[in-house]
Amino acid sequence: MAATAESVLKPDFKSQRKHFIFTDEHEQLRESIRSFATKELAPHAEEWEETTFPDSVFRRMGELGFLGLDKPEQYGGQGGDYYSALVLAEEIGAANSGGLAMGLAVQTDMAMPPILKFGTEEQKREWAEPAIKGEKILCLGITEPDAGSDVSGIKTRAVRDGEDWVINGSKTYITNGHRADVIVLVTKTDPDAGYDGFTLFLVPMDSPGVIREKRLKKLGMHASDTALLAFQDVRVPDTAVLGAVGKGFYHIMWELQGERLIGAAGCVSGAQRCFEKTLQYANERKAFGREIGKFQVIRHKFAEMATKIESARQMVYVTAWRFNNGEYPVREISMAKLHAARVACEVADECIQIHGGAGYMVEYGVERVWRDMRLNRIGAGTDEIMLDVIGRSYGL
Repeated sequence: MAATAESVLKPDFKSQRKHFIFTDEHEQLRESIRSFATKELAPHAEEWEETTFPDSVFRRMGELGFLGLDKPEQYGGQGGDYYSALVLAEEIGAANSGGLAMGLAVQTDMAMPPILKFGTEEQKREWAEPAIKGEKILCLGITEPDAGSDVSGIKTRAVRDGEDWVINGSKTYITNGHRADVIVLVTKTDPDAGYDGFTLFLVPMDSPGVIREKRLKKLGMHASDTALLAFQDVRVPDTAVLGAVGKGFYHIMWELQGERLIGAAGCVSGAQRCFEKTLQYANERKAFGREIGKFQVIRHKFAEMATKIESARQMVYVTAWRFNNGEYPVREISMAKLHAARVACEVADECIQIHGGAGYMVEYGVERVWRDMRLNRIGAGTDEIMLDVIGRSYGL
């Protein structure tokens, strides 16, 4: 029987189908977070670029259960899977504030996971449980003025003194550093032991000797606070050790994998939002008698951006599926982080170009996306470090 025009399957470019890793429950969660971010956070985005977002955002999100989506129920979390954390990373972007998304990610996906993974029951109750409620704010201290990508170059020292440890050193570029109640601090406890000479500590930020020296000024992420911190003879008890003494390097390398994947998901969703915003502009802005989106050069720009965004999305989702199923795919996580961050920066830059002079103006919001996105090629491991991890994974 010959096919008729009505029976031939036609492409439906407007159909929206969720990826196989997401269930209906994930989609409902997606709608809830997007609604919250749009209604309660986005209206303040411009103000928070000047003032940084308030601590009350943590408390509000704790009340809604958004800070513990994939965290154990016994500590007040929702007990969800890793995909629920991806949904939060994607949908919090509706707040139109990269700095806010960064501050929240430090809480949920950087500082909290090692506490829950390596902490004692007492540490989990003291810090993770109230952090899930939004009553305590966390930060993570890795980078130093002379040690960034080279974590092995960390100089902050923790020395035993009886039953205590005495910590001296400094940390920089610490998101939430000015508001945090506790820091997950990477220190060197044995300078002669190589990678086995690092230890993590949970250091209360009101401890004597902890100095919040300077609020740093940045290219982007203005809504988050970023601190230069000093530690001068900070004394903490042995119970402040997080995980095993001498295993801090391995603990923090584990933490970075989840952080990188969450960051990659945020990059993809941020690029998608910027794409959609610019597509709307291209369908409205007229030049030479027609909408600029009708010109081939602009149409091809969108085609290139859409292809790159989709390639990054699929890489992130499939890698997340492997991570959620108990694998430890460091190579693929590094690839996803590298690719998604690059794509996000390329898309933001191209969107500015399509907007023309308007894209360079603050009022259109595209330039802020570019400024905020640029950090993703540096934070949680630079492009160069990701390339080296990938290359070494092949025995090179």
